[in-house]
Amino acid sequence: MKTLLLIDGSSYLYRAFHAIQNLRNSAGEPTNALYGVVNMLRKLQREVQADYSACVFDAKGKTFRDDWYPEYKANRPPMPDDLRSQIEPVHAAVKALGFNLLMIDGVEADDVIGTLSEQAWKNGIKTIVSTGDKDMAQLVNEHVTLVNTMTEETLDVEGVNNKFGVTPERIVDYLTLIGDTVDNVPGVPKVGPKTAVKWLAEYGSLDNIITHADKIGGVVGQNLRDTLDWLPMGRKLVTIKCDVELPMGPEDLAWRERDNAVLLDLFTRYEFKTWLRELKATATNTTAPAPTPSSTVPEQTDFAFDAPAERHYDTVLTEAQLDAWLAKLETATLTCIDTETTSLEPMLAKVVGISLSISPNEGAYIPVAHRAPGVAQQLSCELVLAKMKSWLENPEKKKLGQNLKYDQHVLANHGITLRGIEHDTLLQSYVLESHKTHNMDDLAMRHLGVKTITYEEVCGKGAKQIGFDEVDLDTATRYSAEDADITLQLHQALYPQLDDKIRFIYEKIEMPVREVLFKIERNGVLIDNKKLAQQSHELGQAILNLEAKAHEAAGQPFNLGSPKQIGEILFERLQLPVVKKTPKGAPSTDEDVLEKLAEDYPLPKLILQHRSLSKLKSTYTDKLPLMINQQTGRVHTNYAQAVAVTGRLASNDPNLQNIPVRTAEGRRVREAFVASPGHHLISADYSQIELRIMAHLSGDENLLAAFAHGEDIHRATAAEVFGLSLQEVTSEQRRYAKAINFGLIYGMSAFGLAAQLEIERSAAQMYIDRYFARYPGVKAYMDRTRETAKQQGYVETVFGRRLWLPDIYASQAMRRQGAERAAINAPMQGTAADLIKLAMIAVQDWIEADKLATRIIMQVHDELVLEVPDQELELVKQRLPELMAGVADLKVPLVAEAGVGQSWEEAH
Repeated sequence: MKTLLLIDGSSYLYRAFHAIQNLRNSAGEPTNALYGVVNMLRKLQREVQADYSACVFDAKGKTFRDDWYPEYKANRPPMPDDLRSQIEPVHAAVKALGFNLLMIDGVEADDVIGTLSEQAWKNGIKTIVSTGDKDMAQLVNEHVTLVNTMTEETLDVEGVNNKFGVTPERIVDYLTLIGDTVDNVPGVPKVGPKTAVKWLAEYGSLDNIITHADKIGGVVGQNLRDTLDWLPMGRKLVTIKCDVELPMGPEDLAWRERDNAVLLDLFTRYEFKTWLRELKATATNTTAPAPTPSSTVPEQTDFAFDAPAERHYDTVLTEAQLDAWLAKLETATLTCIDTETTSLEPMLAKVVGISLSISPNEGAYIPVAHRAPGVAQQLSCELVLAKMKSWLENPEKKKLGQNLKYDQHVLANHGITLRGIEHDTLLQSYVLESHKTHNMDDLAMRHLGVKTITYEEVCGKGAKQIGFDEVDLDTATRYSAEDADITLQLHQALYPQLDDKIRFIYEKIEMPVREVLFKIERNGVLIDNKKLAQQSHELGQAILNLEAKAHEAAGQPFNLGSPKQIGEILFERLQLPVVKKTPKGAPSTDEDVLEKLAEDYPLPKLILQHRSLSKLKSTYTDKLPLMINQQTGRVHTNYAQAVAVTGRLASNDPNLQNIPVRTAEGRRVREAFVASPGHHLISADYSQIELRIMAHLSGDENLLAAFAHGEDIHRATAAEVFGLSLQEVTSEQRRYAKAINFGLIYGMSAFGLAAQLEIERSAAQMYIDRYFARYPGVKAYMDRTRETAKQQGYVETVFGRRLWLPDIYASQAMRRQGAERAAINAPMQGTAADLIKLAMIAVQDWIEADKLATRIIMQVHDELVLEVPDQELELVKQRLPELMAGVADLKVPLVAEAGVGQSWEEAH
């Protein structure tokens, strides 16, 4: 039986546009919809063997449904400009890839697909419809199947029944009852999928439900009776017409010739670099035949993605197999390694299996702890690690991985020190595209055009998820060996893209600091349990007291943790002014609103205080003791390198960077981070680092001079802005100058400055104007940076880290202005992040070179915290600030200041 492949182009166009955010080429042209659609079409060509094909889009203008019901699709917003600009290249790509492009005036894409599929199965042609639209389920029968390329879902007759609870023949009835909000087709009010399925199961059809409407009780029964006059029109609107007049039939839709010349132009203009490399490497003619069902391996002139290489993955179950692979590792120039484990927690995880790859499309999986029913005999973990130990610990044997810091922890849990870590694809992706996702599945799709097996596909989701040790060996091998293989291929695709600047960030900052972070995480920090317990008790008492005061102020008890109840008390009972509303139209009770209301009313202030103390108690004083590692007696945070666009580190489990330091209660939490006996903590951080970086980047003479002379920069700014001598500046004027200094480097407007200083906007604007008059280099830097960001889509740190700003091209003014503000600040935040990372590397190198017992135990923002033996205290106190200040030679001196104490708070 021949096969017709029909693609719902309109569905995928919108889904790709919204699923892939802020993808643009260097000219600023949006490319997300084009990339997503082409990616899905490539996947379909790879996976579906079809004789005929068409990609169907909605044509412009009204259809017959608009004549039936003028409000049809009336609530749909206009097509975004960024999507409209991609329609033409999408259509060109569809045709160039070999698909027939169909747009029929006056008819929706659904009806074209319905008619063609009807004609096909009546003529003995099997139809596969690729769509993400649930309405299409009504077309399914024994000859018509739906596939959703984005979710990997396939729906045959049984699949439709399992998903919706009704057979394909009843989908129209089902949709009529629940309605379609996307197309503005009302259903029966308050009737959702569960009620619709229940009624159809009981009465069999919509017609029978209508006949027995008077027997259905409750509010929904009345709603049904109220809607009876509408239901025939609703059914008409949601029914796909399968008899529209078309100028072609299924057998007219043979594959077109692929046009490599057009694809070359498209991939070049829109900078799809991986596809472009594939095209140049494999396309020898300007045109090549599209895939045909007669050959499972396309011609050599087709793209590489049409002919995925055969993979060879070994399951290593014997010593002989293990020895053979160890021999391969000894001669390999670079080996990708990945571990499968019992836990996502690095300090607790144990090895379930190890995967390896030394060349593309080849790999091995060594299971050591699988316990699935009927699982084959495996080598013991002890034997495998003993045999692999010398290779794992050999610094000359170069290793590669995806987030190898995790695997390094896992092996350390077994007493093995992983050495020879040469590359990490997580960090390669991060330095190239910090604004995108960096998990391996996304990277494989983005850079290789490969859909990988996901963890959820292997282990399931939610409550039904199993541990990896319960996965059968065949599945485990396909999944795990693929991880190693694809990671190796990603390295081959990503590493050549690193130019000299980016390579410096990768090789001299990110890879070395990765090793330092591993050691910091391993070191952990000591927590005083008793102190935290006392703080929890005191916070609990304070929270109860605040609750009582809040109830008194409200005139009744209410749940201070319920935004709904807070809204009812504030805006209905007390009639406080509504500051802003939620997207659903309810009065907002977020923090900004409460802070605004707290200026004039007592209850919002009490609620804010309650929220602050409750969060502190639940997140830190209650939780930290539970996070102490039973083996080490210390708390071990995880530092994520590849999260913040600016290069800053993120701390989690626990998050040490969000402990509030502006409140006395928050600072007290730091008192519980203590030194072990015979040690002190030293905290060192950079002084006014972002202002110093601003001076360096802007080159402003007055700003440089102030730092060069060691002046109080805020006092110096106040003197410039107010036209006074340094001695004449008052504390109030210094406060204003400090707000200006820090506000402007974050792109603050006169409106924002006025709100912060509680002054008139005109006065704030006057201060800003005076500031720029005295520091013209800063104004020039800001203007120059905004323009650079608009031209290239990113800005850079002093060291060349690329900080992407996708929203700089946004059509929405607020998003675009936000990106412009970020463009000014990002180089300073990013450079500060680079500096603290360089400092960490320098300090750790010194500790190891001089064989000190001192350990770095925390990194928080611009601060390093070290645990220092008392006998090394004076040495470290002197040397640490020198090392931090000496990591870079800027136009202004770097200054680091250190404090000493028995606790973090005391040292800070």
